[in-house]
Amino acid sequence: MRAGVVIVEDDRAVRENLAALIRTDERVRLLGAFGSAEEALRGIPAMQPHLAVMDINLPKMNGIECVVRLKAQLPRLLVLMLTVYEDDDSIFRALKAGANGYLVKRDAAEKLLDSLHDVQHGGAPMSAHIARQVVQFFHRSEKPAVESEQLSPREHEILDLLVKGLVLKEAADQLGIGLETVRTHVNHIYQKLHVRSRTEAVVKYLRRGP
Repeated sequence: MRAGVVIVEDDRAVRENLAALIRTDERVRLLGAFGSAEEALRGIPAMQPHLAVMDINLPKMNGIECVVRLKAQLPRLLVLMLTVYEDDDSIFRALKAGANGYLVKRDAAEKLLDSLHDVQHGGAPMSAHIARQVVQFFHRSEKPAVESEQLSPREHEILDLLVKGLVLKEAADQLGIGLETVRTHVNHIYQKLHVRSRTEAVVKYLRRGP
């Protein structure tokens, strides 16, 4: 069964381009596209989508508040933020609201489809620049986490690639191993770090310090 996807994006041209791109992928199906948070909150709950592509800069209510309200009604909804904003405040507010990944719009054509697939399978994709900001933030502000010492050399390699913003398929290709092998390693990483998502794993891994 293909995962249902909805789009929330106020720019009509961008919204139509995203819809056309999603329709090319046989792994997902587009359920609807909305031009505002208010329209999305009225229409999305009845659709019961698996995934949402959410812009931040919407006309009235912003995308971060929309995520909070949608998650209250659809706690299992997976959200990929797609925006022009690259500042620390927007990134961490979106992640705190429940976003599962964060891409800047200039990366959409290249990374959107794989990122949606990655989110569906437990990943938390980020544009490389966004991932670097997350790295820098936690290098500045957090203390080491001893759990990372339990990771194998391969698990360290995989986490390093995820920190750089690669999706699971890209990590598999770079390491020359299968996608399912990477997923198995990621599950082991979750168990060793006592986390449930890629975002939590990256955060805890970065606490070990430089």
